[in-house]
Amino acid sequence: MSKSAVVDPNPPPAAEGMNEKILVVEDERVLRETLAYNLTRQGYAVTTAADGKTAIALARQDTPDLVLLDIMLPGLDGFEVCRLLRQEMRVPILMLTARTDEVDKVVGFEVGADDYLTKPFSMRELLARIKAHLRRERLVREALADTAPRETTQTLQFGDLVIDLDRREVRIGTQVIVLKPKEYELLVFLAQRRGRILSRDQLLEEVWGWDFSGGSRTVDVHVRWLREKIEPNPAQPVRIVTVRGAGYRFEG
Repeated sequence: MSKSAVVDPNPPPAAEGMNEKILVVEDERVLRETLAYNLTRQGYAVTTAADGKTAIALARQDTPDLVLLDIMLPGLDGFEVCRLLRQEMRVPILMLTARTDEVDKVVGFEVGADDYLTKPFSMRELLARIKAHLRRERLVREALADTAPRETTQTLQFGDLVIDLDRREVRIGTQVIVLKPKEYELLVFLAQRRGRILSRDQLLEEVWGWDFSGGSRTVDVHVRWLREKIEPNPAQPVRIVTVRGAGYRFEG
């Protein structure tokens, strides 16, 4: 399959500027320029990179609001670029690839990708996903900005497990547990609904969003990662338990 995406012959009409910055990382010149053109017409401020090293430098310089990241890049591939960016910044990363193997999607999510789009794709679908991710990020920023300083932090505590909502920090005893953004969001969603059975579809919709297309396996993968980090014995979980045929329940 060619790396080129099939872009709609009649792309969506231009929109008023939204001021968000998008970094497009794609080594194929025609596709890179096509994406940049269509995104600019939608009002986004677009910068482009043709390789991984340039992408990392531009991301550090411009702090984009979203990154479109091809997997098959010269030098550093998209997986490595995603991993490095995720270590340094909170930014939605939407990976693009011509490959359809499920293992590629799993690896992408493991290194911190937020979404995954397989070539060829339509410009309308790409724009819809971009808008959804940017909308969620705006809501998060607005919620944080509207929160007045408090003398005491908001926490969820279950024995020695503490979730500090103000700091977005998880601790077991005195040890800080490093979680990826979606791992943290999933843990908070489960913990705030302690004792309730939550289906995979419900978790997928509430944590990842209604427009996410990664499938319910994404939930299982993130639960497994969480168990490895917060369970005394991940093979026999007591905090996030599986309810056969129904989903998961947080016991604390």
